[in-house]
Amino acid sequence: MRCRSWLFENGRKVSIGRFLSARLHRRIFMWFGATILITAFAAVATVGAIDRVGNSGWRHEHARAQSFVGYQFHRVWADPVARDALARVIAEDFDTDLELFDATGRPLGRYGQPCRTQPLVAPVRGERGQLGTVLLCPGRGRSGASLRLALPLLAVGVVLWAASGLISRRLARPLVDLAHVAHEIGAGKLSSRVRLDRHGHGEVGVVAEAVNDMAARIERQVADQRELLAAVSHELRTPLARIRLLTEMARGSGAPSAPVLDDLDREVMEIDALVGDLLASSRIDFAALTLTRLDPAETAIRALERAGLDPTLLEVAEGTPAFEADATLLARALANLLENARAHAGGAERLRVRPGGLSRVVFEVEDRGPGFAEEGEETRIFEPFFRRERVQGSESGAERGSLGLGLALCKRIAEAHGGRAFAERREGGGARVGIELALRPPANAARLPDRPRRA
Repeated sequence: MRCRSWLFENGRKVSIGRFLSARLHRRIFMWFGATILITAFAAVATVGAIDRVGNSGWRHEHARAQSFVGYQFHRVWADPVARDALARVIAEDFDTDLELFDATGRPLGRYGQPCRTQPLVAPVRGERGQLGTVLLCPGRGRSGASLRLALPLLAVGVVLWAASGLISRRLARPLVDLAHVAHEIGAGKLSSRVRLDRHGHGEVGVVAEAVNDMAARIERQVADQRELLAAVSHELRTPLARIRLLTEMARGSGAPSAPVLDDLDREVMEIDALVGDLLASSRIDFAALTLTRLDPAETAIRALERAGLDPTLLEVAEGTPAFEADATLLARALANLLENARAHAGGAERLRVRPGGLSRVVFEVEDRGPGFAEEGEETRIFEPFFRRERVQGSESGAERGSLGLGLALCKRIAEAHGGRAFAERREGGGARVGIELALRPPANAARLPDRPRRA
């Protein structure tokens, strides 16, 4: 079912797409038409100005024609036969209607039809004054000259006007499609896409590509959230069921034993870790980074202490600089790196902190495991919901799988701090998994005062 948005125009219910199409098309069409009219008026005014200023203007030509006709008839005016012959030659050769009048205005002859338009009046003057007058009008062959000139101009105007309609429709249609797709996406139909040729529509095609990319990202993010919700719901049921079973066992035995309390504590910690990953992921989604200045050695020691590991596993390279990061998210990333080594590689052998290239700091965990079993697993381990088999003899919980969010969250935290996550095989066995952070935070992150160092 197609999603439509509606509005009311002049009391009628119309779709927004149709309203935008009609309105935009009409506006572009009227602007094209106004441009054509203004251009025509400007052309006529320019030609008129040239005629008035130039030596070949119509007034100058009119005066020359009057002088020529008056001089020719002055020579033969006294001879009626020669005068009549000259009048016939001019009427036939110049395709005009011609009338002759004497000095008193009495008609002397007509050659052609009576004048129906403004005639050219050529006075015939002699030595003693005006001898008569000659009236010349366009003949039947030239009476349609103005119409023949006007018809091509009218045809050109009609063609330009029709072309403006087609151009306005072509310009308006992609924008209308964009508006329609935007409304569908806003209504929840995330699969809607703009189908435009980027090269055929220029800048509109670039905008369409950006809208499609935005819709694809939103659709993928919503799908990931749904998948995450389903996976989290499934994963939470297992520890909750175990907690319920342990409480029933403790209730039946009277006083809970130490192993039962340990199991309860372990299940609660697993739920707490899962909820912590989800909260950290949501902070990254909303770009809610709170940056403080951190000491790399102090940060690494705290991560080892929280994981219950010996601080002597830490190795800090000389010259490792202080940096700015979100302390909560960084602690979660380091905890996930150490937990990954514990669960899948027999435990962490060393936590190394060293400077990276281009003003960066690196935290990497080296484990005791067999390394990566499959080709390309170094990059797949950072994909959401990717699960690796736990090694035999690992600590409690080895028989259960994980949600597959730990290293994926490490990658997102590193990227949110302008860095990256990496994994590689170690020479002699084992793996090295870590994150690389930029020393300076992103420009849009919030800043807090420097964090006091622990003594």
